[in-house]
Amino acid sequence: MLSWAITFLVVAIIAGVLGLSGVAGTATQIAYVLFVVFLIFAAVGFIKGRRPPVT
Repeated sequence: MLSWAITFLVVAIIAGVLGLSGVAGTATQIAYVLFVVFLIFAAVGFIKGRRPPVT
């Protein structure tokens, strides 16, 4: 998830440099959403933690 966010951020930066503001804005929003989803999953993973299997 984080790698996709970074990919879209790089696309947004390149599009911004080339003057494609529509593409840059869209890619930035996608990168932001993916980063927030990654943070939520990471927080749940840290809170849940690694527990031994119940047998």
